[in-house]
Amino acid sequence: MSVFWNTRTKNLSPYTPGEQPKDRKFIKLNTNENPYPPSPKVIEAIQKAVNENLRLYPDPQCTEFREAAAARYNVKPEQVFAGNGSDEILAFAFGAFFESGEKAEEILFPDITYSFYPVYADLWDIPRRAIPLTEDFSININDYKIPSGGVIFPNPNAPTGVAVPLDDVLSLAEFLEKKEKVLIVDEAYAAFGAQSAIPHINKYANLLTVHTLSKSASLAGLRVGFAIGNEKLIEGLCRIRDSFNSYTLDRLALAGAAAAVSDAVYYNEINSRVIATREKTAESLRGLGFSVLPSSANFLFVKPPNLKGAEFFAALREKGILVRHFNKNRIADFLRISIGTDEDMNALIGACMEIIGINLVK
Repeated sequence: MSVFWNTRTKNLSPYTPGEQPKDRKFIKLNTNENPYPPSPKVIEAIQKAVNENLRLYPDPQCTEFREAAAARYNVKPEQVFAGNGSDEILAFAFGAFFESGEKAEEILFPDITYSFYPVYADLWDIPRRAIPLTEDFSININDYKIPSGGVIFPNPNAPTGVAVPLDDVLSLAEFLEKKEKVLIVDEAYAAFGAQSAIPHINKYANLLTVHTLSKSASLAGLRVGFAIGNEKLIEGLCRIRDSFNSYTLDRLALAGAAAAVSDAVYYNEINSRVIATREKTAESLRGLGFSVLPSSANFLFVKPPNLKGAEFFAALREKGILVRHFNKNRIADFLRISIGTDEDMNALIGACMEIIGINLVK
């Protein structure tokens, strides 16, 4: 705390990212990174960009990337917005589409979801309300068909991994459009099993989908995200961006990102491998007595047998395996486990067997 902080800064509770260890080597299953390398075409494009003129500013309109993304998803370039990771785009979206102040209507999002949402709401002074997930940790769309300032949720949800059926997403978009409110669907993990709402943006002018290359494109270190929606929504995002920083993506990131979205064949193959490993790991964990939620993401949300979530988290860390634990209501006994290579997940299963065995002896 500092006397120089303003009231907004003093009242913030910033987001806490997953641990990035530096003191020892771990099997990292805590930050949902893709275990496979990016497309060789991405590396080639970045290396080519290095040899170009870096003394000049990058294209503020991100034209090459937006055109590549538009071609990949069969939309117009004017319907694509590029940003420095999906987190930046989400922050812009909160500022562009949700009203601020005490008299504004509350925006809605799940009570168990991406923990950056309440941070953004508080940053922009947006009233918010958390809607409880059902007993099976799914999102009931009917719970969101009430007066509000707009709705945001991930599909599939995080950290649960549970997907919302596309028909439910579109039903809510239709309801909110009649109320002149925006629906933001955070599709960070959609490539691993959920149906994207992108094909329906022309039908619902209030529907914004937000995406990242960190997970499905193996580019967490590049920090590139994009949004797809109606041209007027994209224009709103541009107005917020250009009130902060017009040059959010550098030349190297733009080159790599354009190559990534253009190589669907490569990424469909590696992400299919992630899905296969996820299902195999889920079956193994259930065999050990874990409760495992159905996942459409590149992670599993599981409840260990016999031990509290925090205890199992600590025991895995002692064995050199990092997972994510959220000490929050309803999910304190759960762990989120990113999907690594088959070798990584075999090591996880072996460690779990040792921990359960030790606990049973005690």
